[in-house]
Amino acid sequence: MALEIKILDFGDIELESSFLVLGRDCGRVRRVPTYGFLILGGPWPIVVDTGYRDNAIMETLGMRGLQFHENMIQNQLARHGVKMGDVRYILHTHLHIDHAGKDDQFPMNTTVLINRRELEYSVSGLMHPQYPKPDIIHLVERLHTPGALRLVDLEISGPIELCPGVYLEMAGAHTEGSMNVHVDTVEGRATICGDVIYDFQDQIIEPYHSFGPEEFQVTGNHGVSKREEKGQIGKLMHSGAKFLLPVHDKPAKIEHGQVVGRLDMAVPGPVTQTVRKRDWFPM
Repeated sequence: MALEIKILDFGDIELESSFLVLGRDCGRVRRVPTYGFLILGGPWPIVVDTGYRDNAIMETLGMRGLQFHENMIQNQLARHGVKMGDVRYILHTHLHIDHAGKDDQFPMNTTVLINRRELEYSVSGLMHPQYPKPDIIHLVERLHTPGALRLVDLEISGPIELCPGVYLEMAGAHTEGSMNVHVDTVEGRATICGDVIYDFQDQIIEPYHSFGPEEFQVTGNHGVSKREEKGQIGKLMHSGAKFLLPVHDKPAKIEHGQVVGRLDMAVPGPVTQTVRKRDWFPM
């Protein structure tokens, strides 16, 4: 079954640059988008990540939220003819403050699906306050409402098929419970990779302060080791996925482990920027 992914624009965030890419422009403010994803073409609409609750909550991290009326999730879904009650599943790459803030706007017969390890990690205190109280308390309410929450154990089960063409897999990076969502489109596999990648240019294409072209740079915000971060970025780049979709950067087209193009607000979709292939082996 050929599926398509529509990108939902949940507003921007202003934050310190080295939060995104380790050591980059320390002290300088950078503005980045916050995206969610709508998977269409299957038996029912599926949403991946729901953005941040409101502008005020971002201040708890010393960041500035820039979310306006057009960024409200119901308005973003309406652009594609989808109502909140039409959504069968909400999938979460992870539960950080800018990923699970609108779950409580969906009815309880919309099932939120997360990796169990991520729910455990969200209450461990290890990345506090990136897991805000109202978001996590709502998930506990869903836990006690039959059918409102589904937990999977991807580090044990391995990848699972949610429905034809949609697969869930442990990410192994960013947070201890993060997951990737693989979607089989008419042009090949697209992987929604959450925050394993924040910035293609400075992490992948020309890795910032790196000693080699495939020595990918890590983010400045992760709860696992740098070795795991680098390894899982490399795994994504060489997974065979034709498209990679992070939450804070535009999607990338991948060929033979390299970024060769950038897309806009839909996958599959037109390439809006061509990226020069690099020669890994100097003559």
